[in-house]
Amino acid sequence: MTDLKKIFCCSFILLSSSLLHAQDKKNPNVIVTGLSLTAVDSSKKIFITDLIVTGTKKTKPYIVYREIQFKKGDSLMISELNKQLEQARQQVYNTSLFHEVKFEAVATGTSGIAITVTVKERWYWYPVPQFQWVDRNFNEWYKTYNARFDRVNYGLKFVHYNLSGRKDQLRIYLINGYSRNISFSYTAPYSNKALTEGFTVGAGFTQKREVAYKNSYKDSLLFYPSDSATKAKSDFVYKNWYAHASYIIRRGLFKKHIFSASYNYIKLADSVISESNNPNYFGEPVSSRGYVDLSYVFQYSKLNNNAYPLQGTLGFIGVIKRGFGLTGGINMLNIEGSLNKYYDLGKNWYSSIQLNGKIKLPFEQAYINQRGLGYGESYLRGLEYYVIDGVATALVKTTLKKKILSFSVPFPFFPKLFTKIPFSFFAKTYADAGYAYNKKPYTYLNNRLLYSGGFGIDILTLYDINLRFEYSFNQLKENGLFLHNQSGF
Repeated sequence: MTDLKKIFCCSFILLSSSLLHAQDKKNPNVIVTGLSLTAVDSSKKIFITDLIVTGTKKTKPYIVYREIQFKKGDSLMISELNKQLEQARQQVYNTSLFHEVKFEAVATGTSGIAITVTVKERWYWYPVPQFQWVDRNFNEWYKTYNARFDRVNYGLKFVHYNLSGRKDQLRIYLINGYSRNISFSYTAPYSNKALTEGFTVGAGFTQKREVAYKNSYKDSLLFYPSDSATKAKSDFVYKNWYAHASYIIRRGLFKKHIFSASYNYIKLADSVISESNNPNYFGEPVSSRGYVDLSYVFQYSKLNNNAYPLQGTLGFIGVIKRGFGLTGGINMLNIEGSLNKYYDLGKNWYSSIQLNGKIKLPFEQAYINQRGLGYGESYLRGLEYYVIDGVATALVKTTLKKKILSFSVPFPFFPKLFTKIPFSFFAKTYADAGYAYNKKPYTYLNNRLLYSGGFGIDILTLYDINLRFEYSFNQLKENGLFLHNQSGF
């Protein structure tokens, strides 16, 4: 057994065995005064005499009340009071509408409490100028292409996360340059009086001067045209018109159903589907194709923090039917499931295990339908630069981390928005495993067990901005430092 395999196996066993349930901890954002939670009669119930929300300016107060599992007039077990208040606080915070949420319960007499919910709203609208290189990272753009400005995208991204105060989002993209993207989408999660149903609509148009038309044997994307100088001067070789709509049902706090339909029309340069490139791009030798996707997703989410969970459960099951036929062309049935568990081990130690699997039927698929590992968040840490396509994939990611530092920096410049910037640092170690199956393996990493591991630092700050510095090793005897980032806006 190689040293890397030994390291991977030991790390995987250590991380998996550490998945224990957490003990409740006190939270400074949940305050109970005038009431003993350790009294002999703590099993008795106490009535909520008042429930008040303060701090909302743009947000409708009933959006906050909608996330709280109790209401005025309800009764709670005294022994469960802290747990109930913390659960409600997490739910309100996970709306992503507020950067601070506090619950304070004050005893009123011998059998009642008044609860005050204090929130501080985020900044909701972002007219953000865009300037992005089209290459994989800054080093490639700067060194390989000499920081050429004809290989950048520029424009404006406008996003409003709370347009009418009902957590409805409007997104508009106006991007030009090496690629073009004009698109909009609007999501109203609470469009009915009961705040249980919502919808999304959107449409857009995208053009690209280069397009990934297949994978190399070494599992990297091949682009057409292949010459960088030709790309910068070429016409757009990829055009995509699309529209989509979704119907959302969320009757409780943790479960959500999403029914969606979308239409795409893609047109490629004729040379992309030539015999020397990839005539199987659409599953048949045609340079354009329109298709319909119909999908259903069931999601369960009960997390302490949606953006950076340390405790709770997140899972989903999704089905996508592409095309109206059963076989041939772009026809596909995609079934995918995921389960993520996060554990608070106590004393600032945390662990997690993330499971994902998907299968695409039939196994004979067009190239456009073969995305496997290496796209979005579906990757092994240490194999970020590889794309391993397949019609069936499995992925396991395990992490053990410890909070090593937490502090706040005063920020007096925008007192109406926030007065301090918090920082939390987590040290971590991790081990991942994955598999991508293709009926006709044509790349180096298909149909074989993949594994990687490493260690790193996560930095969590205001608005759920998360920077991840990870030094990873993989089975190819490669190692390196990788930077990932995520933000809540």
